[in-house]
Parts: sequence; structure tokens; C-alpha cells
Amino acid sequence: SAARIRHGRLFLAVFSAVLGNFTFGFALVFPSPVIPQLQKGDDPRLQMDIHQISWFGSIFTLGAALGGISAMVLNDRVGRKISIMLSGVPSAVGLLVMGAAQNFWMLLWGRFLTGIAGGITAGSIPVYVSEISHPSVRGALGSCPQITAVFGSLALYALGLVLPWRWLAVAGEIPIVIMMILLCFMPTSPRYYVMKGNRAKAVKSLEWLRGPNSDYLTEFNKIERSINSQGAQWSDLKTPLYYKPILISVFMRFLQQMTGITPILVYLEPIFHMTAISLEPKYDAALVGVVRLMSVVIAASLMDKAGRKALLFTSGFLMYIAMLSMTMYTHKTSCSHGNLTVTEGLTSTYGGSTGPAFDPITLIPLISSMVIIFGYALGWGPITWLLMSEILPLGARGVASGLCVGVSWITAFILTQLFMHVVEAYGLFAPFLFFCVVSVVNIIFTAKCVPETKGRTLEEIENYFRTGRTFTILDS
Repeated sequence: SAARIRHGRLFLAVFSAVLGNFTFGFALVFPSPVIPQLQKGDDPRLQMDIHQISWFGSIFTLGAALGGISAMVLNDRVGRKISIMLSGVPSAVGLLVMGAAQNFWMLLWGRFLTGIAGGITAGSIPVYVSEISHPSVRGALGSCPQITAVFGSLALYALGLVLPWRWLAVAGEIPIVIMMILLCFMPTSPRYYVMKGNRAKAVKSLEWLRGPNSDYLTEFNKIERSINSQGAQWSDLKTPLYYKPILISVFMRFLQQMTGITPILVYLEPIFHMTAISLEPKYDAALVGVVRLMSVVIAASLMDKAGRKALLFTSGFLMYIAMLSMTMYTHKTSCSHGNLTVTEGLTSTYGGSTGPAFDPITLIPLISSMVIIFGYALGWGPITWLLMSEILPLGARGVASGLCVGVSWITAFILTQLFMHVVEAYGLFAPFLFFCVVSVVNIIFTAKCVPETKGRTLEEIENYFRTGRTFTILDS
């Protein structure tokens, strides 16, 4: 039956949905090229001190936490697809507000609204993609949200080389419009229809996704049996079927953010300035964006071959080595740039100075940053999203995924808010030393707690947590 399955429509549905992640990646790193442009600009109302920079960078994640909590309700009330479409409203409004900003508060409101949209998409898109995907391609498609988020960030870095910051906000509107139009023609998740008792629409949705000649009715019967065998109640949280996958997912999203990836991406250009790299920081940021894209493409190709855990181990080890290198470099190097002169240094650097003569030793933070991003995007970036959508029990998936996103973004907000203050007080080495320790914790957590889900159906993964035994199918 697998030979008769047509994946063309499935790929189109996934592409339509993950355009929301493109906008998410674009909006997340918006401050990286914008902060330097504002600091060298002529408008004093938009120039920021260290506290304002911290809020401009971090308030997106506060909005994302609120969006994640909203996704808990929206996923089960209106469905995954409609939730993704609704995220386009705060996203479009937020970018318009930033593009028209006349003062610091308009910038903050715009960032907050795009953050809400990002939280909704992060809680809805992985679930939607996982539920409509066939097991044979779910690993590769499950990494698509991360890949398109990386594409969005890379697009921002690239456009930041040539566009003024206001036009960057305008450019971010384009993928939102395309997403909204395409999703109007895409099916709702068959699992959502079954949960709502609408069998006819569920069958029609599955037939559209798999093709009329596929064995979609057998797949539908499996989905229906799995969903009908459970009804999530609060008392069910005491059973391993519920609390184990929910705890694993929550801790994975927590540890994912504790690697420091969000503050590193948000403050990428300022970090490169503080480490006194001889190359121009905006080009360094674009280079890192290219490396990040390459690594998620590699991860997608390996996801269903190497397995999830192998990539998580590799990812954690690479981040540990790179964070350690960054810690040693910034601790040994005189780093006055990163202490009490963050804002003045940004102003002077982006105000037209030619920069220091080229010194090969200054490439260490650039290479370390590339390895950090490569390592993260190889495993802890895409696989955390994928595993969350795979292991969460079907009966509580909407609420639990929203909870995971909420925890993830509250953690990201705290880290992004504190990052610049810690750098100002102790130097750049302090946060990177902390992230280095977290990378070791991630490796241990992967070894002890994370199950391997490669090649398993969602129903088999669920049965694994229900019985506590090994998976119920033979390894091929």
C-alpha cells in the first residue's frame, strides 16, 4: 500500500503550514540587524540603552509564552489548521506596528504581537504536521518547522544587509499573506476530526492527503481505535501514558532553551561586536545563518536514518565543545567591549569606524558560533519539536503542546532578558560558561530519558508509554 501513497498533496499542506514558522524565524531575530541600525540612526526616540535593548530582545519570548498558552485552548477548540491561520493576525499587525514605529513603545508592542503569533505557531504547526504525515516521511517532515524557521532567520540576515530596518518589517508581511491563502485550501487534521466525532470528514481529509488508491481506510481505522480507546481526564495524568511523555516533552523544551540559543540568535550581531571580530558583524551573522540552514537540512536527511537519539547526542557534544571554546576565548581576551560599554560600543562601531586590522585569532568566536548553531540545528533544534509532536498522548496533545511552548518561551524570556545584564556585569564568558554546563546536562538527559521513535507510528509510541515495555512491532 505504501507504493500507492501519493505524498504530493501532503507536502503542499506541510509547506502551507510551515510558512508560519518562516515568519516566526524572521520575527525572532529581528533585533539582530535592527539594534545596530537604530543605534547609529538620527532619531533619538528610537535609540536604546542597555535596559531597552534587553526588553526589545526579550519581549518577543514573553509574547510567545502567551501564544503558547493560547495554543493550548485553540488547538482543541478550533483545530490545528485554524489556529495556524489565526496566528497570522497578530503577526501581520505586529510587523506593521514595528515598521511604522515612532517611539520605543511601538517597537515593543510590535515585538510582543509577533511573539504571540510565534507562540501559537510553535504550539500548533508541529502537531498539525505530525498528525497529517505518513510514518514513512514523518521524521523528515517533522523537521520542516525548524528548517523554515531557519530560512526565515537567514532571510532576515540577508535582507538586513541591503534594506533599512522599516522595510524589513514590511518584507515580513509577504509570507503571512501566502500562508493565509494556501491554508484556505488545505485539509484539517484527520485526528482532530475523529476527536470531534466527524468520521466522514476525517476519511475525506485522509483520502485527500494519501491519494484515493492508497490504503487510507486501514490507517483511518487505526487512528479511530487509538483515539476512541482514550478520553483524557485530569485523573489520567497519574498514569505513565500521560505524565511520562508530558514530562519528557516539557523538560526537553526547557533544556532546549537553556542552551542559550534564543539570546545568542537575538543578539548575534552585538555578540560579534563584543568579541571584536575583524570581519563586519552583519556579514558574520549572515554566515552563521547559512551554516544554520545547512545543518537543519542535514538533520532532516538523517532523522529517519540515524535516529533521534544519535542526533541529540551529537548535537549536545558539538554545543559543549563550542560553548567551552567561546568561554575560554572571551575569558582570556580583554573584553571591555562586553562589560560597561555595550551601547556605546555599538554606537561607535556602527557609526562608521573602519574596525581593527584583520587578526586570525578573532575568527575563534565566529567559528565557535557556527558550531553552536550547527550543533543546535542538527539535533536539539528540530528533534525537540518533532519528539514533542510524536510522544505526546493523542488525548492531551493540544493542551500538552501548548504547555510545552509556554514553558519554553518563559525560559527564553528570562534568559534573553538577563543575557545583556550578565554580560555587562561579568563579561561575555559568564553566560557561555553556563550554557556549556547545560550542554552536558542535555547529553545525560538524552541518555536516561528520551525514547527512540524512529520508524514508529504515533499509536505504537503511545502504547510504549502505556505498557512500559519495548515497542510492539518487530524491528525491520
